[in-house]
Amino acid sequence: MNLNKSIALFACTVLLAGCSSGKGTTGKTAPKDDFRSWAQTPPMGWNSWDCYGPTVTEAEVKANADYMAANLKKHGWEYIVTDIRWFVENDKAGGYNQTDARYVIDQYGRYLPAVNRFPSAAGGKGFKELADYVHSKGLKYGIHIMRGIPKKAVDGKMPIMGANGITADMIYTTEMQCKWLKDNYTIVADKPGAQEYYNSIINLYASWGVDFIKVDDLSAPYHEGEINLIRKAIDNCGRKIVLSTSPGETPISAAAHVSTHANMWRMVDDVWDTWPHITHLMEVSQKWYPYIAPGTWPDCDMIPLGRISVRGERGEDRMTRLTKDEQYLLMTFFTIFKSPLMFGGDMPSNDAFTLSLLTNDEVLKMHRESTGVKQLFQKDGKVAVTSKNPKDGSTYLALFNVSDSEKEVSVPLADLGLSGTVKVMDIWTGLPKAGIPGTVAVTLTPHSSALYKISSK
Repeated sequence: MNLNKSIALFACTVLLAGCSSGKGTTGKTAPKDDFRSWAQTPPMGWNSWDCYGPTVTEAEVKANADYMAANLKKHGWEYIVTDIRWFVENDKAGGYNQTDARYVIDQYGRYLPAVNRFPSAAGGKGFKELADYVHSKGLKYGIHIMRGIPKKAVDGKMPIMGANGITADMIYTTEMQCKWLKDNYTIVADKPGAQEYYNSIINLYASWGVDFIKVDDLSAPYHEGEINLIRKAIDNCGRKIVLSTSPGETPISAAAHVSTHANMWRMVDDVWDTWPHITHLMEVSQKWYPYIAPGTWPDCDMIPLGRISVRGERGEDRMTRLTKDEQYLLMTFFTIFKSPLMFGGDMPSNDAFTLSLLTNDEVLKMHRESTGVKQLFQKDGKVAVTSKNPKDGSTYLALFNVSDSEKEVSVPLADLGLSGTVKVMDIWTGLPKAGIPGTVAVTLTPHSSALYKISSK
């Protein structure tokens, strides 16, 4: 072990000496279900996956934080999330499951940031300085992790902090190991030391100032035992950390459990810039409308717009392949559904059109304030979704043509609980829409949408 790694291990051990108990960094246990108050509106932020895959650097994270602070923060965007494998020194896009990965890990089997990619992590500081930088911009910082315990920790029989001599090889199983990334083994949830391991990593992240954790390979199949361990560790760490489970498809049979343990959960696998990904998402979403609630949100996945795959996993460096109509449709669906909004493109590369999709305050007001989201129909290539704004009494209506031919999509006012004369505004343009008495109708070209705010005259 070289000198720098020895210093890192010592510093990390000193930093966390008081954080190994189940009560976390403050010695306080969160009240039951208190986590629901941490994301009363759907989280909005940026995630590095779509543009940088497993290779994002500290400079790139900071550049995106700078852009968000300058351009998006005033519109409600706040999270900056470093995605997968920040603990690997030699990762590469398009084949990150390599066998020669150089992991950075401490003596308790906890991954640390790779210093060659995140220089401020030197000396055992982890993501503390990067999180401080993000916080200094008035934003919040998040990270991605894989469920389970590192194979490297198991192979080395590394001790688990706070577990009275229990080592990593005593709490793992090779069963249900992630099929697409082999870094970790499954943790056997009822083994002595299992809770202590999750406590140890969550306490570490809390000490860095992490506000959001996306935990991968939890949902398909659904790992209820490990979700319970993670929920308890977060509740006891003394810091308000939003929990995002990933990826989908989360089984609807787990809806009651996931909605009482996570702040957001994926409904589908990764959504990229292809039309079939969007139509599949809209189809699967139908069963999740009843679970849209403050503090716990069904998640449509990241927003694959702007410049993506700079060093990513799906295709070459490009601006999104979705047409402008398809981009409007995607943003209309994500916002009326009240999905968390995690932009996946490299924000400093945004063009004016992409920025306009993220900064329409009327659209974001609907996303933030609406209640009672429900689908009216999804048939014959037509979709209609509605919600209400309890603050001003208005009704929202999103109409979609997901077919390959032009269609008229219409909804009677009676189906919206409305009657009489109403005022209809196109939310994206701010312009009034002339309507047929008693009905809201529009002719839509293929793969396009309309979004309206309806109020009494």
